Amino acid sequence: MEPMRELGRTLSFAGAALAIVGALVWMIARPGGLPLRLGRLPGDISYQGKHGSFYFPVVTCILLSVALTLILWLVQWLKK
Repeated sequence: MEPMRELGRTLSFAGAALAIVGALVWMIARPGGLPLRLGRLPGDISYQGKHGSFYFPVVTCILLSVALTLILWLVQWLKK
């Protein structure tokens, strides 16, 4: 592949990634925050006893795993 074409593709991907990160930071900084509260989703396991508590974010882990898998798949697809 031509070097300039590869550079253009890389810069386009970096720009899109930067725009997504910027939008997330902007949404988090708002008073309402993100509409999706990661770490406190329905389905996350939470137990509070008399002498302690236990919290395991099962659904949050699954959601992040799917999102990262899709992102990495997209990066791999764009590199072809």
